This record gives sequence, C-alpha cells and structure tokens, in this order.
Amino acid sequence: MAPVNKQAVAAAFGRAASHYQQHDELQRRSAQRLLAELPARTFSRVLDAGCGPGTVSRYWKNSGSEVTALDLSSQMLRQARLNQVAHHYVAADIEALPLADAQFDLVWSNLAVQWCDDLNAALDELYRVVRPGGVLAFTTLAAGSLPELNQAWQAVDDRPHANRFLTGETLCTALSRWQSHSRVESITLSFPDALSAMRSLKGIGATHLHEGRSAQLLTRGRLRALQLAWPQQAGVCPLTYHLFWGVIERV
Repeated sequence: MAPVNKQAVAAAFGRAASHYQQHDELQRRSAQRLLAELPARTFSRVLDAGCGPGTVSRYWKNSGSEVTALDLSSQMLRQARLNQVAHHYVAADIEALPLADAQFDLVWSNLAVQWCDDLNAALDELYRVVRPGGVLAFTTLAAGSLPELNQAWQAVDDRPHANRFLTGETLCTALSRWQSHSRVESITLSFPDALSAMRSLKGIGATHLHEGRSAQLLTRGRLRALQLAWPQQAGVCPLTYHLFWGVIERV
C-alpha cells in the first residue's frame, strides 16, 4: 500500500473543520460504541488523539478529566480551541507523538489511525503514553467499508474512488501483543441520494486520499450514473462502514 499523504490528510480535514459537526454521525455513533467498551472508572488524564473539533474532548472535560486534544490538522485544532473543549492542545502526528511516556490514564482515538502509514507504529506510540493500569481505546475502519460507493463508481469508471483499509484479521493481529478485546461491527448510514452520501464523506474530510485517486470532475452525467448505480434500500442510498474497535489495557 502506498504511503499516506499526510499533508493531503491535514488539508482535507482542515477544509472540513468549520462544518465537520454537521456531518459527523459516523464519528458520534463510533464514539458511543467505544465508550460502551471502556471499564467503569474515572480517568484523571485523557489524550484525545485525532480530536477533530473536539466533541469527545468536551465529553471528557465535562466528566472532570484533564484533557489534551491532539490533531494533525492545525485548522481542526484551532476549531477545538475555539470550542474550549480541552486543557491542552497539541498539533502532531499520531505516529510521532511529542509527548512523554506513561502520562495518560486514557488514550482515546476515534476514527483517526486509518490515516496513519503504519498501524503498529501508531499503536506503539499511543500505548507508550498510557500509564500502567491505563487504557488505550481506539476505532478505525476495516476493509470492505463503503461497498455502495465502490459499486456505484464501477458503473462510471474503473479507477479507485474509496480509501483502502486494513482487514479485520490484520487489525486483530496488531492487538495480539497486548491484553485487549476488539470487534468489527457494521454501521450503515442512510441518505436521500448519492450526492448527499458523497457530501457526507467530504463534510468530515474523508475524501479519497490514497494514491490512485481520480482528478476528474464530478459532472452532471457522472453524478446521474452514480445515482442510478447506487444500491438503494427503501428509496434511500445507504453507506456502510465496517467499524473496528479495540480496547487495550496496559498492565
């Protein structure tokens, strides 16, 4: 798999920063699912790695935790700061955290590590800053996500139009080094038409960022072809994500 273009990732999420929360249903549902898997305890110090505009950072801050919000996108971090969601703000790459070892009771990362080059390196870094007895909790997307988008585009051209994600088996193997539990679950969102579904991806910055993306414009004719080819259910256009969640306890 070709390296992730981190500048493109940061730029895409930066463009989405001001309107991200209008399109973040997947992020909210993913966060709720991950919260349900955490041990029932308080976390004095929390790192929100890939914080976006800070919805979950605010949750932990309101829960009484001292929160550090971290994001690759300076614009997202600026939005989080404007929202006053945390106590500390750090612009950084998850794969190279400018943070000292073993300082957080909870390291939380919701739908961010899929933008990393090396999952193992990212998890190593996140685990490194967890205190003994603390927890690393994260979600990412697994292979097979966005099948409707891929099926629709196949009717238009033969180029890739969705990002590539690791298999559930690969993700489970990455966690096998630690005391952990994990699962892959499906989340399906519904949209009135194909354009709305694709706008939801653009609205959260999750445009096609891997190598091989098409630079062609989405013309009216191509959009009509996508709409006709999109597999519809009860008159709506579904968009399915395979969500992988993992919870690692540092002993």
